[in-house]
Amino acid sequence: MPSKWTYSPEGIAASVLFIILFAVILIQIFGRTALFTGPVWTEELARWIWVWMAFLAIGEAERTNSQLKMGFVAERLSGGGRRVLFTVIDLVYLGLMGHLAVIGWRTVKRTAINEAVTLPVPDAVLYASAFVAAILICYRILRRILWRLGPDGGDDDLTQDPTL
Repeated sequence: MPSKWTYSPEGIAASVLFIILFAVILIQIFGRTALFTGPVWTEELARWIWVWMAFLAIGEAERTNSQLKMGFVAERLSGGGRRVLFTVIDLVYLGLMGHLAVIGWRTVKRTAINEAVTLPVPDAVLYASAFVAAILICYRILRRILWRLGPDGGDDDLTQDPTL
């Protein structure tokens, strides 16, 4: 069943973060003029928003399967061969992202007591972006693998689950 949502929660969150980032950067720009002295925290906050936005956008790119890939091998394979190839690639990718999720979680725990330089939050908030993105990407990969192996997997476009 096709999804009624054009954008995923991570895509919406990345878009909202972009708007907030734009506002923070405007505060930085106007804070460097003679009009008023800008707050010190805007540079660090802009960096943190950028990191969160980028990591969440990776989840959206994974959902839409719009990441860069080389298809010259897959194009030469039959439907069943493509299905196997893409499934193996996704299994390896899932393993790597699972490992990165573990590393991200360990980093969040390790930095929970470190406070940011200008923001009143721990550094773990910044590093949580990698952990959250890895979990979202793992979820998207699992959905794609299950769709590909299911009866509706189809042979035309084995790279994308239309229900995501």
